[in-house]
Amino acid sequence: MNAAAGPAAGFPWDAVMAFGLGRLRLSPADFWAMTPRELAAAFAAVAPPSSAPGRGVLGELMERFPDVKDRRG
Repeated sequence: MNAAAGPAAGFPWDAVMAFGLGRLRLSPADFWAMTPRELAAAFAAVAPPSSAPGRGVLGELMERFPDVKDRRG
């Protein structure tokens, strides 16, 4: 591990528990019985991951909306 990278971020337990117990309405026993893979699959079903535009889409957007310097000076 590289010390210059800084401390590792902790696992977001509050958010995961809020999702499992609140959004999915799992009982605590069912929540804690789930594997991380099962929980990830449940999350993906509710909130599919978003993706960044590919190079082609980004290039098209850059052509359609070029950066223009202010000519007022």
